[in-house]
Amino acid sequence: MEALQETEEVEQTPEDVIFSDFLDDLEADVAVEEASVTSDESVFDWSSIDTSHLPSSYKTNSWQEKELLQLADHFSQQYTHLCPDRKPLFIHPLNECGVQKFVSTTVRPTLLPYPDMYYWSGCASFVCDYLIMEPLKCPITPPSSLYSPTTILKYQRGNCFDFTVLLCSLLIGAGYDAYCVHGYATLEMCSLDQTQELCPRLRKPPEVPEEEDPNKYRIKYPSEPQSQFELQQKAKKEEETESTQEEEREEEVVVEVDKPKRDPLHGLRVHAWVLVLSGKRKVPETFFINPFTGNRHSTRDECFLGIESIWNHRNYWVNMQDCRKGCKDLSFDLSDSFCWEIMFAESNEPSQLPTESPKKDTDDMEVLPKPCILLLFQQEKEEITMSFEMPLSWVAQIKVSCREYENPFSQGKKVILYDKAKQEKWAAYANGDGLVERLTVYADSDRTEEVEVKEWFKHREDLLYMREVNKQTQLITDHFRPGHPLLLKAHSYTSLEPETGHTVEFYHMARVDGLWKRVESATEMTEYFVGREDFLHMRHIEFGERDQQMEKADVTADANPRPIVQIKEYFHRNPEKPADEDIEERVFMVIDDVIQLTYHLELHDTIASKVVFCRVIGREKREDEIFLSRENTVKYQPWSSEKHKNMRRLYDLLWELREEQKDLKQQVRDSEAEMVNILMVREDEEANIKLSVSIYSTAKREQQHEATVLEEEQKGSQSSLEKESQHLGGEEESLAHHTATNSTM
Repeated sequence: MEALQETEEVEQTPEDVIFSDFLDDLEADVAVEEASVTSDESVFDWSSIDTSHLPSSYKTNSWQEKELLQLADHFSQQYTHLCPDRKPLFIHPLNECGVQKFVSTTVRPTLLPYPDMYYWSGCASFVCDYLIMEPLKCPITPPSSLYSPTTILKYQRGNCFDFTVLLCSLLIGAGYDAYCVHGYATLEMCSLDQTQELCPRLRKPPEVPEEEDPNKYRIKYPSEPQSQFELQQKAKKEEETESTQEEEREEEVVVEVDKPKRDPLHGLRVHAWVLVLSGKRKVPETFFINPFTGNRHSTRDECFLGIESIWNHRNYWVNMQDCRKGCKDLSFDLSDSFCWEIMFAESNEPSQLPTESPKKDTDDMEVLPKPCILLLFQQEKEEITMSFEMPLSWVAQIKVSCREYENPFSQGKKVILYDKAKQEKWAAYANGDGLVERLTVYADSDRTEEVEVKEWFKHREDLLYMREVNKQTQLITDHFRPGHPLLLKAHSYTSLEPETGHTVEFYHMARVDGLWKRVESATEMTEYFVGREDFLHMRHIEFGERDQQMEKADVTADANPRPIVQIKEYFHRNPEKPADEDIEERVFMVIDDVIQLTYHLELHDTIASKVVFCRVIGREKREDEIFLSRENTVKYQPWSSEKHKNMRRLYDLLWELREEQKDLKQQVRDSEAEMVNILMVREDEEANIKLSVSIYSTAKREQQHEATVLEEEQKGSQSSLEKESQHLGGEEESLAHHTATNSTM
């Protein structure tokens, strides 16, 4: 009897022991994550929401929906029978009222009446900005409930499935061929951890490779001869660098210790995202959208590890492809029944549902996955024509007011942490200076040392839209939209004080002189031109020091201007003139009274023609007199004709240059005055920042209208009080006059 009561011990292999240990560790990791989610104080209590005001479609099912749920149960039973190793389908979760709803009926296609919501990028950015991310209660299983998009919008929070259904509803309403995806992703994507990613604002555009010359008959030049001694020296340097590289590798190993460890739940974490197929809305290529970030991803992205099923507002598909290599090898041709098992056959096509196991030869079974084998090879199949029509969505109409659309951030602003960067976002008109976004770049991963700060603005009357601040050099660069009164495009400075180093760019097409850039410092100023008829493209001015005595007397800068030492001008080639008559460089040495001309080169020339006019030593300078002799004229024109050797022509040229020198001096003074005016205007604009109200900002216009109504009411009340006081004062005067007359009588 004692022997019979003893339980038989089952022998366990080492593989069973390892697998059981793995399951124990897995359960422990899942329990830790579930505990961290439930212990978070900021977790919203969905059980406390009020559902009494919701429509009846949220609380009950119509006969069509009941029939749909029965078909879904039948489909799910066949799926679990044929694919027992795969997880159950996410097919009819509970809604906020505790009623089972088919996932396709939860999608409500909607086109919101805002310009940005017509494009996928606008829809994705609105969803990720408007909603607060909540992690799944269990990271390896889909949620047991799926709330309506209207409820999610009302409380502005949800998990990845809530994000996905709302975004898919907006994309389908905008005309995209979009689908909700239930699959698996990495820890960083599921937990919205972007600290290891590069900020999208810092990503450089892909370089376009240069096209090779298709001419195969071009001349192949011999390679340059190389010195054997130089090669030996190069080999020695490589040996030295190898030792340094080994040390760097050891340092990299130390750095790798700080990197996050491998996720024990890798490949098991459930995630939901959006699939957009090519075709509709001229989408050239199929892509994914992560609803947490609103970013576009390739279908070959390694962050997406597998797909269980997809659905839209019309149908439901189960993925029958192997996902051991992630999603990069998946086919998204939903009409291919070998890759995707559809729930309801479209266009009344018969759906092949399996009934018996196959008995045919299966030589090629090792090539295909197990679910595909069971679905492909069957001796008898029952053809069922699905005449069932998908019922309309039970979700009420999705509405987003103008105020909600213009202020998507429920917490006032949104902060995103990237690798060595931090991004902050605000709603329009949330800040008095029009700031809507700030990107801070750091030198270290701990984000302690700032390197650069970029800020973006909206609705500023001075048309400033971006500002860059270099924290190491304290250089500030402001960027302006077209339309500024001073035609500013960009302004770089460290201080708004004059002569402290300024670089100003203009919209040159709107200027008469074609000036597009001016660089000024205390000792020099350089101007760059584009598209001038005289082919001038650069002017460089050198200044001397001001009079020290006048500076000590506190004389203004206008009364004590900087003396002009030298003016240089550079010209492009004028093809209508001969090269020896087309000036390339013109130098006016104002203090030394020297003018130097350098002409362009001909095609085969090596030395340019030059003319230099110098001041005669020992002769006093007069403004209305020009003295020219062979002593103060130096010219070199190797291919010039006889007319260039004529002194009369040189005299006329010198007279013209004297007049142009006077005009250039005045232009330099005008440029200085323009720079002073620009700095004064910019200082006033920064001191009195004004925001313009957009015609599309209805909420802001309503606030402005309310403010004007209050001002008018206050003015009206003040005017009425003034009238009453004047009326009372008049009555007092008449009463005093009446008493005075009575006393005299």
